[in-house]
Formats: sequence, C-alpha cells, structure tokens
Amino acid sequence: MEYRRLGKSGVQVSALSLGSWVTFGQQISDDVACDLMRVAYDEGVNFFDNAEAYASGRSEVVMGKILHEMGWPHETFLVSSKVFWGGELPNLKGLCRKHVIEACHASLRRLQVDYLDLYFCHRPDPDTPIEETVRAMSDLVHQGKVLYWGTSEWSAQEITQAHAIARECHLVPPTMEQPMYNLFGRHRVEREYARLYAEYGLGTTIWSPLASGLLTGKYNGGLQPGTRAVLEGYDWLKEKITRDAKEKGGQLQQLEKLAKDLGLSLPVFAIAWCLKNPNVSTVILGASKVTQLIENLQAVGAQAKFTPDILKRIDEIAAV
Repeated sequence: MEYRRLGKSGVQVSALSLGSWVTFGQQISDDVACDLMRVAYDEGVNFFDNAEAYASGRSEVVMGKILHEMGWPHETFLVSSKVFWGGELPNLKGLCRKHVIEACHASLRRLQVDYLDLYFCHRPDPDTPIEETVRAMSDLVHQGKVLYWGTSEWSAQEITQAHAIARECHLVPPTMEQPMYNLFGRHRVEREYARLYAEYGLGTTIWSPLASGLLTGKYNGGLQPGTRAVLEGYDWLKEKITRDAKEKGGQLQQLEKLAKDLGLSLPVFAIAWCLKNPNVSTVILGASKVTQLIENLQAVGAQAKFTPDILKRIDEIAAV
C-alpha cells in the first residue's frame, strides 16, 4: 500500500480507502461488510469513509460494530463521517451549529469511537452562514471530537470563504475536500480547485472513481441485477447510468481496449488513473464483494504503467 499526506497536514492516508455508501447496512450483509473491512485493513487500507446519511445511519452502526469486534487500535486507522442529511424534521438537515454538533455526537455513538479522524460537511448549506458552520467545526476540533474537518462537493468559492473566515476569526480551517472524480467527471478536481492545492494545501478524498460502476464495463449490456443502479430509492442513479452508458459507449470500448493492452481490467485502469493525479490524497473504493475489492486494490501497483503517452491517449479518448 502507498500512503499519502492529506493535503499539507501531517496525517497520512492510504492511497486507496474503503467507503460504505449504498453497501453497508443496505446492499450487502453485515458479514460481507466485515470481510471487506478485514481484507482492506490487512492490505494496508487505513481510512474508512462513512456518513450520517448512509442507510439512514445504519451504515455507521454496521461499521462501528465491526471496528469494535476487530479490536483494531484507533491509532492504526482513520474513520470519517459526514453531516448534512440527518432527517426531515427541522434542524436535522443542513449545517447549522445545532445539527453539526448533535450529528457528530450521534456518529460517535454509532461508530463506537471517541473521536472522528475526519468530519465532512456533506454539501454546502445555502440556509446557514458559512461562519456558523466553520465555528461549529472548529469547536469540535478544539474539543477533541474531530481531528480534521473538511467539505464535500463545495465550490472553490465556498472553500475560499471558509478559509477567509477561519483566518479572520482565528478558527480551524477545512483541511480537505471530498469531490467526485473519475475519467468522465474531471472539471472540479482538475480545474476549479487548481489554485486551492498550493494556496491552502487542500487534500482530496475522492469518491466515485468508477462513475458508479459505469467504468467497470458491467453496464455495457444494460442494467444488471444486484447492482446499486437497480436498488429501491436509487431511480436517479439508474437514469444517470442508463444515459451515460448510451452516450459514452464508444469511449468505454476504447478505454477498455487500452486497459487490456496494458494488461489491466477496466476498473483497475480507471482507479489507477485517478491515483496518478498528485492532488488526489486517497481514492475511496466501494465494493459489494471481496473479489471486487481485491481486484481494485491492484490499482496502486498499476500506476507505473501510466506513461505520459498513455495519459495523453486517455485524454484523447475522454475528449478532454
């Protein structure tokens, strides 16, 4: 396993990490979730990503139970949560101080840990002043309940505003951002955030490296039973994957051929490509089977195959 600094902070995260969106507490059994975490940990993965919204909190319960049963020292892993979607009642959604603090406490209970290594604002909240959110997150850091805080899918302008407030008010600024990043979704990480890496030392914990399964090639023949695209409540994902598979079919075929020429499967190829970006701190993997996880972990070693010529060819195929 390769380890990278989380932006300019001193903490190191494994280049590949394991996320629980859709899978834990919903798509897979608790036993499979346990097997996935055990294999990941044994292979050097030290970061496990979660959120209060995942399976309405059940994902954190499952992960917390596994962490407790495994008995791994907290010094050997990082666990995260994200705050925004806690429920439909007033003050159970968004980034007001009340919800940020109470959601953190609830996540600590569900995950059965004394502190969160990473805590993300899951989305920007137009109904709450950014200063209120920055103060709440900074307080959690000072209280020792959170070690590092960050954002997810915030604009560069919003991140810049959070840093300006933190500097002016002597508060703890965000350390990292969790954006979507893959071969077909590149603008934010490569362009919008470009100045933030040097200016703030922004770290990135990127999600959806396989574009929700599109870059595995499994949807080339249409939607497949047992995949997240056909889960109840994910109609929006089903529509997106169906549309993207049709629009990008030709590009997917060319990418799959290039991956085969390099001796790689398309998923390993796509994940390794993400890792080649020096501004990516860690790539969050999602898996419903141990075999998937074991295969995708090969992406760390596959990076060496991505020469400048190969990267140029990829850009040509992806029409960047």
